[in-house]
Amino acid sequence: MKQLIIATKNKGKAKEFSDLFIPYKIQTKTLLDLEQPIDIEETGSTFLENARLKAEQARDQLNCHVLADDSGLVVDALNGEPGIYSARYAGKDATDQKNIDKLMIALKDIPEHKRTARFVAVVALALENGETIYRKGICEGKIAFHQAGKYGFGYDPVFIPEGYDDTMAQLDPTIKNKISHRSQAITQLEQWLNHNKHLL
Repeated sequence: MKQLIIATKNKGKAKEFSDLFIPYKIQTKTLLDLEQPIDIEETGSTFLENARLKAEQARDQLNCHVLADDSGLVVDALNGEPGIYSARYAGKDATDQKNIDKLMIALKDIPEHKRTARFVAVVALALENGETIYRKGICEGKIAFHQAGKYGFGYDPVFIPEGYDDTMAQLDPTIKNKISHRSQAITQLEQWLNHNKHLL
């Protein structure tokens, strides 16, 4: 089975990518699986810039193909926040719960029709030959008034995807993997993967 390095230390994200690549018979490994740690700086101002930086920095240090994503929650009523700062919305040492708490406080007086939001993911696949492939996925939805659910991670317990009544964290993981922003970004890579498997 072919292997692909995923430039992340997020266990929840690592599990999602692992599941998403099973149909392509590609086994994924993350930065957590490496014997020698590598340093990656996220200094971009957009999801695409950060995905590119992570993928290309890791590729240059590891000398192999690397996939990276930058993703986050964009809330219309908060002028796009938390955006690229989603993972550290509540500060440098933020936890998922602290981020959710800050978000819910910020939206406490916002009515349902103005709680529109979306998860955005940009995937960058940095190849050994120097080329980098980009794809983008979006999952539209809204922010719930109360958190619920035991699946997923991040803001999943307060995000209700468009067309559903439950939060992302209440949905079965197999359903989430079909509609998630990361899944859609990977699906966008499908045509490239089908024609370039020999490169991985």
